[in-house]
Amino acid sequence: MTCRRLVLILGDQLDRESAALAACDEKQDRILMIEARNESERVPSHKARTTLFLAAMRHHADWLEQQGFALDYIRIGKPEAASFRSALRAAIERSRAQSIAMVEAGEYGVQEEIARACAVAGVPLHLHGDTHFLCSREAFESWRKGRKALVMEHFYRHMRKTHGILMQDGKPLGGKWNFDKKNRSTFGRKGPGMIPSAPRFHPDSITAEVMNEVEQLFPDNPGSLDGFAWPVTREQALTMLRDFVSQRLATFGPFQDAMWEGQMLLYHSGISAALNLKLLNPREVIGAALTAYETKQVPLQSVEGFVRQVLGWREFVRGVYWTEMPGYLDENALEATLPLPRFYWDGNTDMNCLHTVIRQTLDTGYAHHIQRLMVTGLFSLLLGVRPHKVHEWYLAIYIDAVEWVEAPNTLGMSQYADGGLLASKPYAASGRYIQRMGNYCNGCRYAPDESTGDSACPFTTLYWDFLLRHEARFAKHPRAALQWRILRRLDQEKKAAIRTQADRLRADICGQPDN
Repeated sequence: MTCRRLVLILGDQLDRESAALAACDEKQDRILMIEARNESERVPSHKARTTLFLAAMRHHADWLEQQGFALDYIRIGKPEAASFRSALRAAIERSRAQSIAMVEAGEYGVQEEIARACAVAGVPLHLHGDTHFLCSREAFESWRKGRKALVMEHFYRHMRKTHGILMQDGKPLGGKWNFDKKNRSTFGRKGPGMIPSAPRFHPDSITAEVMNEVEQLFPDNPGSLDGFAWPVTREQALTMLRDFVSQRLATFGPFQDAMWEGQMLLYHSGISAALNLKLLNPREVIGAALTAYETKQVPLQSVEGFVRQVLGWREFVRGVYWTEMPGYLDENALEATLPLPRFYWDGNTDMNCLHTVIRQTLDTGYAHHIQRLMVTGLFSLLLGVRPHKVHEWYLAIYIDAVEWVEAPNTLGMSQYADGGLLASKPYAASGRYIQRMGNYCNGCRYAPDESTGDSACPFTTLYWDFLLRHEARFAKHPRAALQWRILRRLDQEKKAAIRTQADRLRADICGQPDN
């Protein structure tokens, strides 16, 4: 099995047009794919997340062999699959490869582990830039250089101009860079009505085999595989994309922040995992949305809102991740110390919003961005959970979680752990925000407009307590000062009552701080 070069393809690099694959010589090189077991063990990875990665990898491996590539595929059950390091060592010994080539890893730690393994083996490692993204790491560093603050909106406008997307004569199409004010609608009391159902992909023999292995290897990991139906091939991912564009994109814009019990996807795309595994390319995703607008199938506000997520936010957080690592994972600007509440792993809480979103996540591995930011993320922020613990949970529990996109969203946007590098102010809100954006409060034992007393909503109590605890930091903040000015309306007796109730909540939920 001697070869000139091993071309390593990671589980989130299933791009049929990757730079490493394009440079692979079928006669002299061999493709290497590794199902590294430690990737499902360093955090207790949701069974659906592990299944999605492995099933997508095995389908991609089948496609590679059909194209005539020689393949060394190391399955998760083999002893050598314990880690990238052990698997690489075994593959190098088998192949007597003169070098390793790969597209740069998306995760800092994985790249470091591979580099160390190659160094120990005495085999040079050649890295290709990741052409999947529209902004290279070097281009982001160049854009960032000399800037006092990182503002996603500025980066987004830069990307629009650079790629000529939604532009006309050098100006934004429609005369505005974004349509946020039109994209914050709620469903009202009547609810969303009939939501177009998204495609479901019945597990084939490959996926079914993976599901059985995951249940055997990781019986104690969280989540369920009942009803697993996510796209695991490029063809399925394209079907999901086409369905979203034709059935849900038109209404995505105005209702992208809305929530409704019993409705997991609403008008969201459901393609985030496929995009992060690179079964889809962001250029074709954006192109499909633009075509729908140009053919008058969808309004500008929905297309712009969706494009901003892919062209703006997704590329932005990747740039932040790579310019801030490795220290970014340990940021804790608000000095939060509490452990993650146990109910994040089982959903056993009488707060209906948290119970509903967490149970949905355990059942499916999915929650849309407002459920993540303004339910599970908001509660841990207000409670004061150690940010790294929140990061580990998000990385473990969502099917689309890869560290370069998950960590900045969790630590920066959700938990304000980076002190405002990613988000200029904390996303802090009371239970009334959740009441306004959905129906989770209906029938809940807590009243979102009450901060003290037996029926007080824990979100609302902790919101006011959060303002009290961080008043010195944010009272003069240009974007957050209004919230803290409202705090001044409370008399000292009310503030004391809020503090007492918040302390009791923290003790009941988490016990003592995790120092």
